[in-house]
Amino acid sequence: MHNKTAAGCCDLHTHSVFSDGSYTPLQIIDGAIAAGLSAVALTDHNTVDGLPDFLAAASGKPIDVVAGAEFSVDYNQRELHLLGLFIPPTQFGAVTALMEDVNRRKEASNVALVDSLCRAGYPLDYAAIKATTPNGRINRAHVARAMVEKGYVGSVSEAFDTLLSKSAGHYAEPKRLTVEEAVAFIRSIGAVPVLAHPFLNLTEQELVAFLRTDPGLCGMECYYATYDEATTVASLRIAEAFGLARSGGSDFHGTTKPDIRLGCGRGGLQVPYDCYLTLKRLAR
Repeated sequence: MHNKTAAGCCDLHTHSVFSDGSYTPLQIIDGAIAAGLSAVALTDHNTVDGLPDFLAAASGKPIDVVAGAEFSVDYNQRELHLLGLFIPPTQFGAVTALMEDVNRRKEASNVALVDSLCRAGYPLDYAAIKATTPNGRINRAHVARAMVEKGYVGSVSEAFDTLLSKSAGHYAEPKRLTVEEAVAFIRSIGAVPVLAHPFLNLTEQELVAFLRTDPGLCGMECYYATYDEATTVASLRIAEAFGLARSGGSDFHGTTKPDIRLGCGRGGLQVPYDCYLTLKRLAR
């Protein structure tokens, strides 16, 4: 694998067509190289289906790659996201096995969501939505895209703010893994558990209270596409206080989030390559 100095930047949070992104794993690799990144991770939601293609696409190319996944977890009846970084290829099957029940519950939630929308006067073809992904796994973002195509809403973000919001009554959250279950699993397979974009889900006080429970994390996403400078500074301060390694990423989804670019987010994101090197040392 290509080695670089710590002078570059990395992106340790991206999504492909194997979850709710619009880029193939190969396009993410090539896009990261074009953006001048030294390392990039693929972290699709609750699946490792795209990782074999991702690793194969990186072979012989001038970039370091990280096999990862983003796990949706429950903390005090609230949704948080954890990244599992540096997942060994020998453990892809273990991740898939763990996620079978989770994905079944997600599928039931998706079916109920589309049925509810249809009954409310927004007809959608569930089979057609599933056919838009290589593995048939979808989430609300795919439903939102279908709603945009039908003209029910003007954008994906409008869909989430209105009909797809929990308060609208069409969407019921599926039962998720607990934080403890997910962290224990990620550690058990030799990967590195990282708290993703904490300030999207928690206030500073809530984040500190959560970290005081000692959930077993190795790192925290301190650099993130939508963070302003003050939020980044607060993230770095809290990570240092709790002995967590710094991580960061764009949360790139391609056309699903058209204002977020690979590697640089909205233009100002710079995740130091040192983050990649430090987290890699924590992997078994």
